[in-house]
Amino acid sequence: MSNKTPKLILYLDLCVYNRPFDYHGQERIALETSAFIYILERIEKGLYNIVVSEALNYENTKNPYEDRKERIFSYFSLAEELIKVDNSDTKRAEVLKDFGFSDIDALHIALAEKGNMNYFVTCDDEILRLYNKNKNRIKVNN
Repeated sequence: MSNKTPKLILYLDLCVYNRPFDYHGQERIALETSAFIYILERIEKGLYNIVVSEALNYENTKNPYEDRKERIFSYFSLAEELIKVDNSDTKRAEVLKDFGFSDIDALHIALAEKGNMNYFVTCDDEILRLYNKNKNRIKVNN
């Protein structure tokens, strides 16, 4: 019998990947950056897995800062899986949009649900509020 604890599987919202580039004069931003670095260390130690999606790749291509975009793509390379978008994801995203999510946020959540993530991690308070209010399929945390 194995004593190994199962790895946590995380889907990180793009705002989490961008957090290290934000101004750290606010305590919350500094803490969220530290949490992101902690998550990266846990991934490198093999304790956590991250999953990325075609939606994350697409959204990151829109980053106007080339150095940030490249760095975030390097974080994506740590992922063990790429979730591709299909028709069922866009249908679920439409349902989520009815709760008040933006198009891209709804798609990220639909993909995280499809991948059966342990957690969808975000820095976006509105996503936390809307998703947790509607008691959906996965855990959404800051």
